[in-house]
Amino acid sequence: MPEGHSVHRIALQFRRNFVGKRVAVTSPQGRFAADAALIDGRTMVDARAIGKQLFLEFDNALWLRVHLGLYGAWDFAGEITADDTIASAGGRMGQTNQHGTVLDSRGEDSIASMGAPRRTRLRMSESEKEDDSAFVFPPDPIGAVRARLLTDTAVADLRGPTACAVIDERTVAKVVAGLGPDPLVDDGPEAEDRVVRTITSKQTPIGLLLMDQSVISGIGNVYRAELLFRARLDPHTPGKKVPTETAAALWRDWAHLLDIGVRTGQMMTMDDLSPEDWVRAMASREDRHWVYKREGLPCRVCGTNIAMELMGARKLYWCPKSQV
Repeated sequence: MPEGHSVHRIALQFRRNFVGKRVAVTSPQGRFAADAALIDGRTMVDARAIGKQLFLEFDNALWLRVHLGLYGAWDFAGEITADDTIASAGGRMGQTNQHGTVLDSRGEDSIASMGAPRRTRLRMSESEKEDDSAFVFPPDPIGAVRARLLTDTAVADLRGPTACAVIDERTVAKVVAGLGPDPLVDDGPEAEDRVVRTITSKQTPIGLLLMDQSVISGIGNVYRAELLFRARLDPHTPGKKVPTETAAALWRDWAHLLDIGVRTGQMMTMDDLSPEDWVRAMASREDRHWVYKREGLPCRVCGTNIAMELMGARKLYWCPKSQV
């Protein structure tokens, strides 16, 4: 499932290539046809992400809300401003500056590696893959395309989302109110205080709380495992028993890792790597994480075999010795 950094990067693509332009909206699959008609021919005026939720605003006060879920993806094509961190092979990401500018939720800054628009195709989901082979614009919809957004120069096809609906501002506010803070949207002390209060008031294990989007927005299975290891925190610890300073550190570390994810397109969770190790980690998940998908392998810190179990119907990876 795409985690928070991926959705922020998708919002960036819409801000770069669709915001300010009139958009033809259709549903080649047919399931979204009635909603598509509500925004067809309108101008997109904003694109923003909150956690795993994407909100595209149009000039008639209606919004397209999308949650990709486990299987959703956006396919962009046309004159696309592609991020140079995207490599052309295998959906892997290229090297990028570890200390570059970070986009905020409204796109006030820009990624240094952004280039001029070029004719290309780009798939964005949990990973990203660019295809520079020749094609006729706009390409024909392929497969079950739930929604197609088309301008004079770019097209975005949505496949397999968990949620895809046109909603009004009141409904947007209701959805957002049910979400926990997102560091790229809520970066003040109030957000940290809210997260700390919520975590430390609950009996629920911290391994479940971090996946609860009403507690913190954007964290999925990879970031859950890595954040808990980086905090050396047992996933089974009840929220009430998590020290206040540890809960606050989890929030700040999530902000740090989300920052890296938006800049690089990868869930890089290991710090202080040499330039050579950074390049290797960007190319291979095996060199990018502390515990995720490393069950049975020795812990990088203590040598104990990494454990795997189901928690909240998702695979949890952790070190029984380092995380106590």
